[in-house]
Amino acid sequence: MKYNFIWRSNMHRLKSFTVFLFVVLLSVTVYAADEPADTSKKAMTEYRNQTHCPVMGGPIDSSVYTDIQGQRVYHCCPMCSDNLKANPGKYFSEAAGRGILFENIQTTCPVSGELIDTTVYADYKGRRVYFCCENCMPEFAKKPRFYLDKLTPSEDEGKMRKGQQREDDPHKENMHH
Repeated sequence: MKYNFIWRSNMHRLKSFTVFLFVVLLSVTVYAADEPADTSKKAMTEYRNQTHCPVMGGPIDSSVYTDIQGQRVYHCCPMCSDNLKANPGKYFSEAAGRGILFENIQTTCPVSGELIDTTVYADYKGRRVYFCCENCMPEFAKKPRFYLDKLTPSEDEGKMRKGQQREDDPHKENMHH
């Protein structure tokens, strides 16, 4: 009888420990998935310009690129663009780990929509993100993925960069082509 009680007590402890461990691991996973941005400039990193494709690793072709999350990312070939779009966080983080900074193409603050001030920025996982003022940085830090997605050009904007005019373009009569 005495041994049966000890065995049940140990099983109860083992079950409790297993549940506790599961909850801790789940909490860590959820926290890491939406980690807030560190917008302080305390850790200044020396970055290099991109020279190789983040997807395949080959030398970049300056005529092949993807504009995503306020950055222009060059590729070795057109097929790499879909891989970058499918998992931008992976490629930006890997580049940051190697000290690579992509070309920033931002014109507006991701938080306010105002014009950017190039002296106000934060480096976030391989991206340099500019803001209109210091007040927008803490808001970005709360929801970085939300604001990064606002920096990705829409399909219409992408087409316009390639020379196609929109129907409502007030300059279409001027034939600026």
